[in-house]
Amino acid sequence: MVVSEMEKKAELIFIPSPDIGHLVSSLEFAKLLINTHNNIFITVLCIKFPHTPFSDSYIKSVLNLQPQIKLIDLPQVESPPKELLISPPCYIKALMHTLTPHVKSTIQTILSSHSNHVVGLVLDLFCLSMIDVGNELGIPSYLFLTSNVGFLGFMLSLQNRRVDDVFNDYDPELLIPGFTNLVPSSVLPNAAYSKDGGYEAYYNLARRINDTKGIIVNTFSDLEQYSIDALYDHDEKIPPIYAVGPLLDLKGQPNPKLDQSQLDLILRWLDKQPNKSVVFLCFGSMGVSFGPSQIREIALGLKHSGVRFLWAMKSPPRTNNYEEKRLPEGFLEWMELEGKGMICGWAPQVEVLAHKAIGGFVSHCGWNSILESMWFGVPILTWPIYAEQQLNAFRMVKELGLAVELRVDYRIGSKEIVMAEEIEKGLKNLMEKENILLKKVQEMARNAVLCGGSSFISVGKLINIMIGSN
Repeated sequence: MVVSEMEKKAELIFIPSPDIGHLVSSLEFAKLLINTHNNIFITVLCIKFPHTPFSDSYIKSVLNLQPQIKLIDLPQVESPPKELLISPPCYIKALMHTLTPHVKSTIQTILSSHSNHVVGLVLDLFCLSMIDVGNELGIPSYLFLTSNVGFLGFMLSLQNRRVDDVFNDYDPELLIPGFTNLVPSSVLPNAAYSKDGGYEAYYNLARRINDTKGIIVNTFSDLEQYSIDALYDHDEKIPPIYAVGPLLDLKGQPNPKLDQSQLDLILRWLDKQPNKSVVFLCFGSMGVSFGPSQIREIALGLKHSGVRFLWAMKSPPRTNNYEEKRLPEGFLEWMELEGKGMICGWAPQVEVLAHKAIGGFVSHCGWNSILESMWFGVPILTWPIYAEQQLNAFRMVKELGLAVELRVDYRIGSKEIVMAEEIEKGLKNLMEKENILLKKVQEMARNAVLCGGSSFISVGKLINIMIGSN
């Protein structure tokens, strides 16, 4: 009996970035593929990254009891120079260069020892240099983009620039494919402003996108179809785009800093609050250390706004005297007396956003966090910090009308302080205005992943391409 192409066991090799924000959606996509098609097997090549201490435990916890997914740890190689840490794109570019021979030998071992047919490499944006390894071994590559189609449009726009054409804050507003509004240069990713600080790395990555066989994006077409269409109107040579999201880890990320007693304390406090009365302040899995002046202004803004709040602070008071001294005098006593606020360390973001007491989210605008807020219908007050978060914030406020603007161009390290009055006004706008559009988007997001939904169909088309063409 002849086995059809679709009945053969097909294997995909994932090479995700080790950053926790990239791992979340990458691993959820791997799980989605094996749950969609019984004959797909996946090998994940795990990169050791000294600055992502939770990545190993996260990978193992997510993929536990997933027999169709295998993990292979790549060798621990010498870290790039520490001075490159100021620019993650440059740091990862150097790391990828060092890892290339190890990736090649690992894939060769897979090819020689497996009966499964390896049909593709699924590469994080920062791992696109591995396209060359795939080409050498006769394996097509697919880009898995952990951000949105707007960011993809920005990356593709770099293909029309020069390698030395670095952006500046004072550049005129930009026409970027996939955006209906002109984009201020002040909301571009940090790396765009410095040749040695990442622009060249971004530029070189952008030039590899068209070498892939497909672009897989963690978004859903009801949200960004107009952007996808605009990209093809701009350049017909762009590889097929597959909107497969939202890809969310709704069980939440494990974190060794959070014990069960802390989690219980947070949830018990939320249980006592009225529905949709609490604003959640959280600035990402990496944590953010604001300076003393900014901490003070946030505290005063919260106090004067009158809103209830759960504030995830990198080093919460009572555990670190330095952190406690940064709060206004008497703030902790007021907070405990009024019972309107709680300050914690790392918080279980998914569980918090899912809670009925949460009515608003002050967010750094990482794309995973934005998708989670849409999934649970929680409106965002934008406070971007680094990477492409400024572009995400601009997109959410100006393009999609799904967020309230506090700032769209703030970035960590800036000497500018967001004052208490501005924070107070933003919080009141966030909690007092009902966003009807957000409710519609929440429904769209949930429908997209159901059987027959747009993302469900897109995943099916992608699997047919991956397996059928090999």
